[in-house]
Amino acid sequence: MQWDGISEFVYVAENESFTLASKKMAISTAQVSRQISALEKRLNIKLFYRTTRKVSLTDEGRVFYQHCRSVLDGLDAAERAITNLQSKPQGKIKLTAPVTYGEKQILPLVNNFIKKYDDVEVLAYLSNRQIDIVDEGYDLAIRLGKLSDSTMMAKKLGKRANYVCASPSYLEKQGIPHSISELNKHSCLLGTNDHWHFRESGREKSIRVTGRLRYNNGYSLTDAALKGLGIVQLPDYYVQQHIQRGELVTLLDSYRAPDEGIWAVYPQNRHLSPKIRLLVDYLAEQLL
Repeated sequence: MQWDGISEFVYVAENESFTLASKKMAISTAQVSRQISALEKRLNIKLFYRTTRKVSLTDEGRVFYQHCRSVLDGLDAAERAITNLQSKPQGKIKLTAPVTYGEKQILPLVNNFIKKYDDVEVLAYLSNRQIDIVDEGYDLAIRLGKLSDSTMMAKKLGKRANYVCASPSYLEKQGIPHSISELNKHSCLLGTNDHWHFRESGREKSIRVTGRLRYNNGYSLTDAALKGLGIVQLPDYYVQQHIQRGELVTLLDSYRAPDEGIWAVYPQNRHLSPKIRLLVDYLAEQLL
């Protein structure tokens, strides 16, 4: 009885909402409300101020929350300690990755990984949104480029190069740019960002480009470049095969920006889990 309602109380306190707490716990709002009411009755204190717009902790609720959070953290640590004693990884891994890179590179490797470990479950969500992995309960995120959150642990899995390229037919008609300043004379195929990145005289440089076509999809931009509609700057996994076949020609190679990192990012306590450690190490082994 003394544990009833504790998890529900902590989730409501941290989300300031019965509805959000119920969604994250995958139970009904009514069940959360019943557990909180029973807990308040058992403790004989009011834990929350409730209005139609907001849920907030009372003074007694804040004190109780600090103790309950410590208890739940201790239970998590105990569970991880037991898991670490197991020779075979097991349990659920919740991960997120950018859409295209996740489809093309990460999830095929995850499939290979779970073939090796029958007791591991994976829930993957592909999104180009920068997900708060702690707040949304993820074990692992794959990130591309520069990292912004220094509170997370990170391991480099590999790197990607960005190429500026165009089809031979486009270059035959429009000519070849020999410096980044000449890009303003060309039709550039734009993605979500109209600034392209280069390195000039040892310094990284960002320039604004223009064109009559803008897509938020790398495959569509690649197709446009192949059809001679303009010059594009894209990561290697979109254009590498076309460059190798001569269907696209790389441009401004001497101005190419440094390769960007591909990272596995996870909360500090997650890497203690064998399943997370093994998956991160496996991805690094395959991608480096």
